Amino acid sequence: MQPHQLTSGDVIADRRADYAKMLDEGGEPDAAAELMEQALELAPGWAAGWYRLAGYREKAGNKSGAIDAYRRALDLGPEDIFGAELKLALLGDIATPDQPPSSYVERLFDDYADRFETSLVKKLDYSVPQKLAALIASKERHYTLAVDLGCGTGLLGPEIRDRVACLEGFDLSQNMLAKAAEKHVYDHLAQADLSLAPEATGLFLGAGERRADLITAADVLMYLGNLETVFDAVVALAAPGADFAFSVEDAGDGDGFDLKPSLRYAHSEAYVRQLCERHGLQVVAVTKTPIRKDGANVIFGILFLTHKTV
Repeated sequence: MQPHQLTSGDVIADRRADYAKMLDEGGEPDAAAELMEQALELAPGWAAGWYRLAGYREKAGNKSGAIDAYRRALDLGPEDIFGAELKLALLGDIATPDQPPSSYVERLFDDYADRFETSLVKKLDYSVPQKLAALIASKERHYTLAVDLGCGTGLLGPEIRDRVACLEGFDLSQNMLAKAAEKHVYDHLAQADLSLAPEATGLFLGAGERRADLITAADVLMYLGNLETVFDAVVALAAPGADFAFSVEDAGDGDGFDLKPSLRYAHSEAYVRQLCERHGLQVVAVTKTPIRKDGANVIFGILFLTHKTV
């Protein structure tokens, strides 16, 4: 049995875990945790099981027990495909990481790809692609090459296609890229990891530097935290005079970024402006706007349109 498997490899343990899930969904996290503990007695090396137990304990108000279980999940699965490190940070056990594990983000969106557009657009009123495209259109400019970072299933592509001669899309998730390919909007699609140093991202194949006159990042920087290396990659990609249009989740006042219970990062306007100034990007337009729902709550974001001055 591999420690990252979603099933334990033990039929009885899996059955108890299924019952635990039913109890949790029925509003009984204490009982769910107790039954999950029994399952893990049979399958103590099951990382996903410890992550589930941590969640039940957290809902039940057992913070120390949740921390212990998240730690166990992380010990058993150091690649951290479930985001246990982020959970530990939210519970105050460790410092907030600058970025989440790429393995966590990749698995999250690989699993989410088939229902992404239905869930996000139809149920959560996700509106970043249309609003970001409108910001780009305000310049009344036609672009030779646009690079869509974190393109996902390709929601932004159709919104800007009539303004670009060539459109490239990059994403960490292969399943999301497959969905983007079905739209037949992008001229080139490939996997890239924006959390890495620019030369290791996968963005610079061949003569890849300074090639784009439009770079976009719609609802992707929320999964990165510290954006220093992303901006390094952007300025390396951008030709002189290029535009960079992107969105962040609004962290409000302050000059940094925060990790939210959604396991997404929010960034302050001041933090982003400081990054732009250091990287030679002139802020042309800023729009604060609702970007999606999270249950009954409306999540606000900030849309930026910037221009590379050199």
